[in-house]
Amino acid sequence: MAVKLKIKKGDTVKIIAGDDKGKTGEVLAVLPAKNKVIVKDCKVAKKTVKPDQEKNPEGGFVNKEMPIDISNVAKVEGE
Repeated sequence: MAVKLKIKKGDTVKIIAGDDKGKTGEVLAVLPAKNKVIVKDCKVAKKTVKPDQEKNPEGGFVNKEMPIDISNVAKVEGE
């Protein structure tokens, strides 16, 4: 049975633990199977990208938001 999560896509949350503690941001995606969320501009990692013909012909690096455990975020009430 799936777990009922109180945080949904588009909610504003505050990071309460980890390297980005104290930051607030919008939830971009919720991963209920892994109990994780992706928050805009939080826990950003630099990923390497191979060259391709359409999007990135030169390759290089891309900044990408990584998932954060849902227990490390708190929903911000009353925006």
